[in-house]
Amino acid sequence: MAYLFTSESVSEGHPDKVADQISDALIDNFLAFDKESKVACETLVTTGQVMLAGEVKSTTYLDVQKIARDTINKIGYTKGEYMFDGNSCGVLSAIHEQSEDINQGVDRGSKEQQGAGDQGMMFGYATNETENFMPLALDLSHRILKELAELRRESKDINYLRPDSKSQVTIEYSDDNIPQRIDAIVVSTQHDDFADDDTMLAKIRKDIVDILIPRVVANLPEAIQKLFNDDIKYHINPTGKFVIGGPHGDTGLTGRKIIVDTYGGKGAHGGGAFSGKDPSKVDRSAAYATRHIAKNLVAAGVADEILVQVSYAIGVVEPMGIFVDTYGTCTFNMTDGEIAKKVTEIFDMRPFAIEERLKLRSPMYSETAAYGHMGRKNETVTKTFSQPNGENVTLDVELFTWEKLDYVDKVKEAFGL
Repeated sequence: MAYLFTSESVSEGHPDKVADQISDALIDNFLAFDKESKVACETLVTTGQVMLAGEVKSTTYLDVQKIARDTINKIGYTKGEYMFDGNSCGVLSAIHEQSEDINQGVDRGSKEQQGAGDQGMMFGYATNETENFMPLALDLSHRILKELAELRRESKDINYLRPDSKSQVTIEYSDDNIPQRIDAIVVSTQHDDFADDDTMLAKIRKDIVDILIPRVVANLPEAIQKLFNDDIKYHINPTGKFVIGGPHGDTGLTGRKIIVDTYGGKGAHGGGAFSGKDPSKVDRSAAYATRHIAKNLVAAGVADEILVQVSYAIGVVEPMGIFVDTYGTCTFNMTDGEIAKKVTEIFDMRPFAIEERLKLRSPMYSETAAYGHMGRKNETVTKTFSQPNGENVTLDVELFTWEKLDYVDKVKEAFGL
């Protein structure tokens, strides 16, 4: 019997994502001037206020207030009527030195012997149902909000949008797990106040259905376009007005959107957030590494769908173990345990090896903090960072290195494919 599966996304203006982006902007600035920085930074945002807290070990000094304000302005919170804007909000910092008790388990005489920054388990997932090996419902939810942000910035067709928004897509699957059609789409978007509520709701619905969705569909592969139909149930701002939003409507905290950040409820999640953590924290680096493994395995034809788990003990170099689940989709006669054993032979999962393989000591993290950490485009961009003393540094930064299919040939050779 056919079944339905749903995933959601939230925009860069969602309060939790505002917090994530500030935390990751701090990470990038620390790494730009000191690649060995150890950072665990949390952000809280609410009406007119930003609170920064966390632990840092670094040789550099930053103007954390300016970094926070610049991030908020870039998102689009630039007007006093939002009750939260980058130029006027208060920014309080309670960042302090990293605990020596933690640091002694991470820093070693040899970088290769660097211990894991924490205990825990991390998961990576990949499926061949989309071109970027991501679950379709989440991929579409992200695309809807990215296109909505583009419309907001263009200020031509839709000039009343504010930064906060959420989306949700429900897909009908067949018994053999093949997407059949889009069943429902939910979009809730913050907006300017209208003189008439009925006019407001009608216009927002029409603009979303007639302008936004066609723009999203136009950029999709033909096979995915066919899943859109005239029977889709649309729920556009289902509560009515959404004028009060962002950090004024809800307090935002770093690390509260871990399912949006990963696989939309598909696969599994170890529970650790990503944003605000330097790559010595395996919550982040090992989650990227397991995504890299899962994606390369699926792309190589090992299975149609794969979940990879790795686990660590704080201060210990080697992982506790690697687990693989192919959901019965392995394309040849090999058990999941046998696949996991080969994975350990192909991929070095020591924390320092992950950092080196994926180039994680570069300031690549601001771009991850909205619209998902997985399934994104691997590309190189030029970024400039400034210190309070006037020193500037310009770097070429490779983004989303864990999305590269650079191990496909090695996987095929190892598995005889």
